[in-house]
Amino acid sequence: MVVDFTSSATPNLPQVRRLEAVSFRAWPAASVQYDGSWQIRLTGGHPSKRVNCVVALDRSDTRDIRLRLEKAARKFESYGRTMVFRETPLAPPQVVDVLREDGWVRFDESLVMSLDLSLMPDHDVMDHLPTQDIGRFVDASLTLRNEDDASKPALAELISNIKPPLGLFLIEQPDNGPVAAAMCVQDNDLAGLLQLAVGNAYRGQGTGFELTYAALRWARIRGAKSAWLQVQADNEAALALYRKLGFQEAYRYCYWRQDGEA
Repeated sequence: MVVDFTSSATPNLPQVRRLEAVSFRAWPAASVQYDGSWQIRLTGGHPSKRVNCVVALDRSDTRDIRLRLEKAARKFESYGRTMVFRETPLAPPQVVDVLREDGWVRFDESLVMSLDLSLMPDHDVMDHLPTQDIGRFVDASLTLRNEDDASKPALAELISNIKPPLGLFLIEQPDNGPVAAAMCVQDNDLAGLLQLAVGNAYRGQGTGFELTYAALRWARIRGAKSAWLQVQADNEAALALYRKLGFQEAYRYCYWRQDGEA
């Protein structure tokens, strides 16, 4: 399914700035450098694009676009990574024009969704308390995502570097291992939902809804007023789940890479 990046409603730029800031704290890069208002995020041990990308944070910052892209690309090369540019509503249109003119390819569109937690309806589902066992959570997350165990140290380090309070939520079966996992990061009055994963055998049974609701309820009890999350635009199952909880689209973002780069 292809979703038109320009089809979403005009975003609220102050809200975008705040959600971008809390998302950076909720999923922190190992190295953050600035070139003007451009943020260069790099993490040698973990491949996530959100911690390995260039993000422009001011629509008026349009000087020396090609030169700055070249300088950023060299920083990525020093990390053994191919540079990607993350386009949000804060990115100057002139930068996007240059990327398009120079043959860059746009990919992986995502929605940022938000929810007023005071409007979240009550649901009669089982409650789940968070664990603080990062190793156990990482093991479960990798298993549910069918990802290589070799990435465990990098993911554990990334989660350990999160500064705001967080809850790690798991549903497990004694004989069959992890069923679902989710992480909730509470940054003052905002709660971010990340890393939701449900085992293939348990999808479509309400398990993801149960664990997500438990995480949001935990954040609300702790004083969070609003929640946010990021989800790929073509993930229909996840979108249906989040909309059922009351989440609505706040804005969209996508990535750009040079043509021919994987």
